[in-house]
Amino acid sequence: MAHAKISLERSLTMSRVRTRFAPSPTGTPHIGNIRTALFEWLFARHNGGDFIVRIEDTDQSRKVEGSVESLLESLRWLGMDWDEGPEVGGDNGPYFQSERLDYYRTYTDKLIEMGKAYRFEDERGSAVKFAMPSDGSTTTHDRIRGEVSFDNLLLDDFVILKSDGFPTYHLAHIVDDHLMGITHVIRAEEWLPSLPKHLLIYEALGWDPPEFAHLPVILAPDKSKLSKRHGSTSLLEYKESGYLPQAMMNFMALLGWSLDDKSELFSRDELVNVFSLDRVVSSPAIFNIEKLDWMNGHYIREMSSDELTIALLSHWNVVSPPGLPPGPDPKLLARIVPLVQDRLKTLNDAAERIPFFFSDEFEYEASELIQRNMDDAETVSALEASMSAIGSVHPFTASSLEERLRTLAEDLELKVGQLLGTLRVATSGLKVSPPLFESLEILGRERVLHDLRRAIEKLSQCREHI
Repeated sequence: MAHAKISLERSLTMSRVRTRFAPSPTGTPHIGNIRTALFEWLFARHNGGDFIVRIEDTDQSRKVEGSVESLLESLRWLGMDWDEGPEVGGDNGPYFQSERLDYYRTYTDKLIEMGKAYRFEDERGSAVKFAMPSDGSTTTHDRIRGEVSFDNLLLDDFVILKSDGFPTYHLAHIVDDHLMGITHVIRAEEWLPSLPKHLLIYEALGWDPPEFAHLPVILAPDKSKLSKRHGSTSLLEYKESGYLPQAMMNFMALLGWSLDDKSELFSRDELVNVFSLDRVVSSPAIFNIEKLDWMNGHYIREMSSDELTIALLSHWNVVSPPGLPPGPDPKLLARIVPLVQDRLKTLNDAAERIPFFFSDEFEYEASELIQRNMDDAETVSALEASMSAIGSVHPFTASSLEERLRTLAEDLELKVGQLLGTLRVATSGLKVSPPLFESLEILGRERVLHDLRRAIEKLSQCREHI
């Protein structure tokens, strides 16, 4: 083992901020996990320091296949890079505690030799417990909560090395944080009650502890525990649902932190520039999916048409939404994007609004063609008149179509909304669609006439069955 080397590296890095994201591979990462990682990453980057990823996999019974890959994919999607780790496939992979067992055994033996820990027999063999002091208290300063104090008498001795040779979290993360030169431990509030145990191990080993910051819990809008019905899903599910990484990063940064009482929109670089632990609150953060939708919609509207086209194509290559052909025509999509961009909250919203541009096989009920205060005969007449009018429109542009069809509505003694409502359903299958005249221009004359002919046939078949 390279104890001397690692200790030397630690002494050289103590003046440099070093944080770590140290998740357990027990499932897909949720908002709470990644919010913690984000605050650690922002703090390190703001201070020109290092951000390390370490997988705490010492509880082998809880390990879930694919968890590590999901964790790393989540970080990469948000653009949260890390600074070091064992070389894996030409890239710095994360550290794994299961590959560092010799370190933990060495320091367990040292604690036993000093009388700070002792062996005992559990159900399957010999294990080791840390011996808690029988009196006094443990007091420290938390960067978010200020001074915190704990009565040692209220804490029992606890296991630091299991009979299977694997350490518990209480020992392993302390050894790693010391050897890796971690200067700031930013973690969830749930670990605050364990803080005195950790500080006493630092003291027993003669090590200076890092600074601690325990983040506020994230609650639902009704102040209950966050659950799936409130939006607490895997971060990657948000990706699949069409949320943008810049929106997710911005949204998560505001779960417990703020710059002031009015600023809400921050780019990645802006967050790095302004983030500080001093602005993190101890009170619970509230998860509001409506705010996330608003924020995501804002970032979609801020994109150029070309950027959104590329984002949609990339998203659909992964998600394959129903109703869209595999690999939709990029040139056609680029013409459609300006029609829907202002109305989108997520990338998935686009897939629901535009399938008719790519296929004429959309379905709808014949009754949907009939607008208020119209009957089927009037609707057929309006469709037939529209076919004649559209067939004679030159050039076939949105402005020419609008002028001709508004005039047609007057000629037919219909409200403009009645005629356009029928044409909208006939050409898209939707009651609410992208702007109609621009949509007709993109569809082209032949396709529009085909759709109107199909609508007339639908109504005629419906009348025959009455």
